[in-house]
Amino acid sequence: MKRLFRLFAAILLIGTLIPQGAIAADESAEAAQAYLLVEQATGTVLACKNADMPLNCGYLSKLMSLLLIAEDIETGKFRLDTELTASESVRGIKGAVIWLEPSDRLTVEELLKSVIIGNANDAMTVLAEASERSVDGFVSRMNSEAFDMGLRNTAFYSPYGFYNEREHSSARDIAEICRALSRYEFLRLFFRTWRDFVKGGATELVSENTLSRTYERHIGFKACHSDEAGYCAAEGGINDAGMCFISVVLGAPDVETSLNAAKKLINRGFTDYKVTATMFPDEMLMPLKVRGGEGSAVEIRIREQMGIVMPRGVTELGTVTVLPEYITAPVKKGQRIGLAGFYSGKELVCEADIVAADDVASLSYGFVFVKTLAKLLK
Repeated sequence: MKRLFRLFAAILLIGTLIPQGAIAADESAEAAQAYLLVEQATGTVLACKNADMPLNCGYLSKLMSLLLIAEDIETGKFRLDTELTASESVRGIKGAVIWLEPSDRLTVEELLKSVIIGNANDAMTVLAEASERSVDGFVSRMNSEAFDMGLRNTAFYSPYGFYNEREHSSARDIAEICRALSRYEFLRLFFRTWRDFVKGGATELVSENTLSRTYERHIGFKACHSDEAGYCAAEGGINDAGMCFISVVLGAPDVETSLNAAKKLINRGFTDYKVTATMFPDEMLMPLKVRGGEGSAVEIRIREQMGIVMPRGVTELGTVTVLPEYITAPVKKGQRIGLAGFYSGKELVCEADIVAADDVASLSYGFVFVKTLAKLLK
């Protein structure tokens, strides 16, 4: 009965994670249809409203397009200095453009700047066709990757963000895309640029995201508006210590509300929270008994030490481990044995798996015979 109780306690712990929405948002954020603040490294959500509500996000969907191009550069499909040639597809592209003509040649760097700073749809067309041979193929990949990332409230129908009543995403899903984008250092220069030129200086680019020139912590990502989506912003900020927060604001009534809310959410993250490591020593975990195994016990350890987000006033964490009295062979290295819960006072901040450090095979007649023979021969 004692062992059953310990296992039941483990089940109870799983449902008591730190509540989301820990930061109270101000009026600017509450005026939006949805918002979310997340710490980049751990994915901890600190404030949210309607985070999973499917909404039209307008041109924020270009962030997924940019993520795929960043992956292509990382994997060597093309480089920043690779020249790409515009096809006939650039004719008649609506919305923001840099007035490309078929056979025009621009580098990937110029095309990326045009999309990130100038929201240029003809530049996006060239990149999409270079990536997947066709725009339709690129959109298919956008949705496939969104599914692989676990974005269950997202569907794309173009790489541009043109209005489509079926296209939607959510504050949480957009934040996950931004978390992925933030890992590409080579994009930050483009995201931080408010005004630039391409095509030999003939075409000016000006970002709709004025935080790129007014917010010193800015690292990305995009601001946009449309009649259907309202005013939307996905913003990232980093401090001198490397701590990074991402905010997403969807469906705000005006540009000032969307950008002010995004900035204030991030600043509250820096003011109220810190990231620390669990740092739980494996030496604190005694070997666990094994029944029916070639060994009588197995070493156990934390699967991985992790970063956690805590209020700045908290100086230390308490730890509770939940383990069975024994485990039955066979045991596989890395097998989940129990868990460790990290507490700030009575509040569970995070939990980590405790796993077997080695294999333990089941006891066999052959093993028993060899052991018995060895003893007799001593």
